[in-house]
Amino acid sequence: MERNFTEWLSSFRNSIASYEYYIDFNKVYRNVDSIKIELNILNSLIGSKDIKNDFKTLIKRYPETLKVIPVLLAKRESEIYCQDENGGYLYQFNYEKCPLISANDYEKYSYFMDKTGLFDLLEKHLINNLIDYVTGVETGLDSNGRKNRGGHLMEDLVESYIKKAGFAKDVTYFKEMYIHEITDKWSIDLSAISNQGKMEKRFDFVIKTKNMIYAIETNFYSSGGSKLNETARSYKTLSLEADTIDGFSFVWFTDGKGWTSARNNLEETFDVMEHIYNIRDMEDGIISKVIK
Repeated sequence: MERNFTEWLSSFRNSIASYEYYIDFNKVYRNVDSIKIELNILNSLIGSKDIKNDFKTLIKRYPETLKVIPVLLAKRESEIYCQDENGGYLYQFNYEKCPLISANDYEKYSYFMDKTGLFDLLEKHLINNLIDYVTGVETGLDSNGRKNRGGHLMEDLVESYIKKAGFAKDVTYFKEMYIHEITDKWSIDLSAISNQGKMEKRFDFVIKTKNMIYAIETNFYSSGGSKLNETARSYKTLSLEADTIDGFSFVWFTDGKGWTSARNNLEETFDVMEHIYNIRDMEDGIISKVIK
């Protein structure tokens, strides 16, 4: 059945974000809970009238509190480098690896707290509780994980439709298989798509039916960029190479309004690739219709 590219592209989605995509609150709560004792100790500095000396006294008695200082600045690293007119210094906030050994160390950490504004935050009572504050910081940091979560959204969606089509994981469909694994498992020569064995590629899914091996790639692009053109070109080449292999087909599930900016390259691939589908196609049962 001949398909119209413009109509197909017009059904692409703006987003496939799930409710869990935005913030992983369970992860946020776990991260905060793991340092709540140290944060409660540091809470004693809130509203201090002599915060520099109180801070030095605190870290002498509870040096383990140093490990939570980076997260107060929304940093994951245990090493932070800072430089000003007095020079540069690499601060180590992992007490086990770099214990405080001199009064000069206490001065340096106090200087750090002062110059980064953390003393002001505590001394001026700009916050009431470091646990609440760090919960907010962790929420912000977790938003950076959306890119990774987003990368799996389309993959998870495609897998749900593979299951709906009746395929069983690790029986008739497999996740994240490399070319050499496909070759070893079903004794098929894939040198045409591996540059004679010189290139290794991993497919998101592989479905095995009685007469065919379907290697599947999935992606979703909500915004444009040069990567889309490169992806379209490489999958076009891969599809043409796969067509030369008996018993093997390449299938591409893609979607997202980002393709609007790269529609010409996508259309070139659409014109030569038999198995290229979007979310609407999956909703219409395309997997059961073509993968047999």
